[in-house]
Amino acid sequence: MILRIEDTDQSRFVPGAEQYIVESLQWLGIGIDEGVGPGGPHAPYRQSERQGIYRQYAEQLIRSGHAYYAFDTEEELEAMRTRLRQSGAAQQQYGPAVRMTMRNSLTLPPEEVQRLLNSGAHYVIRFKIPEGQQITLHDLIRGQVTVNSEQLDDKVLMKSDGMPTYHLANVVDDHLMEITHVIRGEEWLPSAPLHVLLYRALGWEVSMPRFAHLPLLLKPDGNGKLSKRDGDRMGFPVFPLTWTDPFTGEQSPGFREAGYLPAALINFLALLGWNPGTEQELFTINELIEAFSLERISKSGARFDINKAQWFNQQYLRKLPDEQLAGWLSQQLEREGHACSMEKKLRIVALLKERITFPHDLYGQAKIFFVPPAQPNADWVRKKWTPAIQRALEEFAGNLAKQNNLTAEVLRQLLEQAAGEQQLKAGQLMQPLRVALTGETTGPDLMEMAVILGRDACIQRIKYTLQYTQSVLF
Repeated sequence: MILRIEDTDQSRFVPGAEQYIVESLQWLGIGIDEGVGPGGPHAPYRQSERQGIYRQYAEQLIRSGHAYYAFDTEEELEAMRTRLRQSGAAQQQYGPAVRMTMRNSLTLPPEEVQRLLNSGAHYVIRFKIPEGQQITLHDLIRGQVTVNSEQLDDKVLMKSDGMPTYHLANVVDDHLMEITHVIRGEEWLPSAPLHVLLYRALGWEVSMPRFAHLPLLLKPDGNGKLSKRDGDRMGFPVFPLTWTDPFTGEQSPGFREAGYLPAALINFLALLGWNPGTEQELFTINELIEAFSLERISKSGARFDINKAQWFNQQYLRKLPDEQLAGWLSQQLEREGHACSMEKKLRIVALLKERITFPHDLYGQAKIFFVPPAQPNADWVRKKWTPAIQRALEEFAGNLAKQNNLTAEVLRQLLEQAAGEQQLKAGQLMQPLRVALTGETTGPDLMEMAVILGRDACIQRIKYTLQYTQSVLF
C-alpha cells in the first residue's frame, strides 16, 4: 500500500486534506507500507516536492521533439478558440491543426524562444500529439480501446507556475515507483491514450502499467454520478469521516460518526461494481483479497444503495462480542445517568443486538429497561383491553411477588396460570403484558425482557398500567 499525495494543482489545495486521508485509511484498518508517513525508497511522496524530477523529464521530451514551450497569453488562446468556433472546426482545441499558428517554440526562432525563457516570460510545456496515429490500449475492464490521435489535443505537461499536470506527474511517478496497475475512475479513460503516448515518448512502453478504469458510483436512483449533495439531500454520508470545510466551515457527515463499522463499510464498497461470481456477500478483508479480480468488475455504473450499507452494518454488529457492545452501551448509559451491573448489560445487548443497525441504537432500544413508559398505548388499550385481561394481570402480578428466582420459564408458567384462571390462553395475555411493561405492542422476546427488568420493576409497571386502565375503561 503506497500513499502518494497528488497535490500539484495548487489552486485546489485544501488545508487538512492530507491528514484527513491518512486518518480515514487508519480508521478503515488499511496500513500504509510506503509513502507519506513511513517514507520509502522513492521519496518524496508528495508530488509538490518532486518538481525537479518532473522538470527533468519535461525537458527530455522537448529535446526529443515530443514536447514544446508555448508562450500564448489567455487572450491569444481565447482568440484561437473563437476562430475555431466560427469556422465550424470539429476539434476546437490546441492541437495539430492549430499549433503552427500559435506562439510557441515550434513557430518562433530559437533565439526568440531563448530570449523569452531568459526574460522570465510565462509559458507552459505542451505535449506534441503525433498526427494520424491509431492509439490502442487494453483496459482490464473494458477490453481494447482505440483512439485516433486527431481526437487529442496538445495537453499541458508543465504549468506556468512550474508545477506538472496530472498527465506528466503520474506517468513519471508510476514508472519510477514501479507501479504495475493504474486503477482509476472511468472519467480518466479519455486521457489514457495520451498516457500511452507519454510512455512511448519517454521510452518506457515495455514497462507501462496495465490500465483498469472503474465504473462510476451512481445516485441511489441510478440517475447520474453520486455527489456529496446527494448524501446531504437524502440524509446519508458519502465521506469516510466527518469533514469540515476549512474555507466555509460547512460540515459533511462521515460514515464513522454515523456509526458504521470499518469492516462493514469495506465489504459494502467492495461489492459496488464488483461481484465474486457466487452468492456470498459477507467477506472479511482477507477473503476479499483472495476473491477479488479486476475481470469481475462491471463496465456499468454501480448504484449507491445506502439501505444495503445499513444491512452490512447490521450483519457485522451481530458478529461482535457481547462484551464490546456492552462497552458501548456502558458509555451511553453513563451519559444518560443510568447505572447497572455488567451482567445486566450483557443480557440487554444479547437480547437487542439483532434489532440494531448502529451502535448508538443500543440506548434507544435499551432505554425501556431504565425508564418506564409514560403511559400505556392508549389506542390499543381502548380497543383491546378487557375485564378478563385486567383480572389476569392482577393475579399475575400477585403471583410474581412471591417469586425470588425469576427465569423466562417461571414467567411463562405464571402467565399460563393467570390466563387459565380467566379462561384465557397465555397468548392472549402476551401483548397486554408487553403494553404494561414497555408501553408498546411489539418488541424483543417478552419473557427475556421481564427477567432483565426484574421482579419489582415488572410488578410496579403492571400495577401502574392496571390503575391507568381502571380509570380509563372501568
